[in-house]
Amino acid sequence: MQHVPVLLHESIDGLAIQKGDTVVDATLGAGGHSSAIVEKFGSSVKIIGFDLDRNAIELAETMIKNAGGTLTPVNANFRHMDAHVQEADRILFDLGVSSMEFGKSGRGFTFTHDEPLLMTLSSTTDSDTLTAADIVNSTYEEELANIIYRYGEESFSRQIAKAIVEARKKKRIETSGELARIIEGSIRRRGRLHPATKTFQAIRIATNDELNALTDGITAAWKILKPGGRIAVITFHSLEDRIVKNLFKELATEHGKLITKKPIVPERSEIIINPRSRSAKLRIIEKI
Repeated sequence: MQHVPVLLHESIDGLAIQKGDTVVDATLGAGGHSSAIVEKFGSSVKIIGFDLDRNAIELAETMIKNAGGTLTPVNANFRHMDAHVQEADRILFDLGVSSMEFGKSGRGFTFTHDEPLLMTLSSTTDSDTLTAADIVNSTYEEELANIIYRYGEESFSRQIAKAIVEARKKKRIETSGELARIIEGSIRRRGRLHPATKTFQAIRIATNDELNALTDGITAAWKILKPGGRIAVITFHSLEDRIVKNLFKELATEHGKLITKKPIVPERSEIIINPRSRSAKLRIIEKI
């Protein structure tokens, strides 16, 4: 499944990219945003892309090459950006998990396929890697309920946590399909939203420490951003947007200027073409 970049033109226009700029794509994915930047500004723009998934980096390199540019890939978490990049003119964060990962990634992001319950953003794991299965099978019931409530904003978190703990007493929960069926059996479906949606989001966020990584990543990006440079962040749920809003507000008091007083949201036409974009919000800040 091809990943469709969200708020593509709005984010590129909002970054106010100039020829010769160094652009950091903090969430490279398959290279949708970066290849579009190269198509618009040519090979004079230097693209540095961060991603934990080596397969995504390979796809991005091909897309960017086909667009006429080159990529400097960094196989690392964007929270350590300042350890890999000295300075940048424009920095983009697209915090949506790509359609490739929601699809048949083999890592359990989706409840529509029965995959190993990993939910790791990195395509490789070892014995020290925290996985979704570790959280689901080892976390105390009360803490599990707190994770589901805090990161998934799931009002039935206690019922779901109780059902998970009861199920794992009989057998270790190993796949995304197993987990989805346990959740479906514990609460009623509400409207079109699958009962497992919010819990899967919560466990993915906890597995990858995503909210702390976001704070670290924006802080690192600000350190390496040149005066006159801009950071654009596309979020997909209220927890992320709150962090970005508050951080940008802080940074704006320290040699910064908010380009977006209110977040930019997708046009109705984009939502019709790409329903996943409906919750997206774009915020932009400039370093003075």
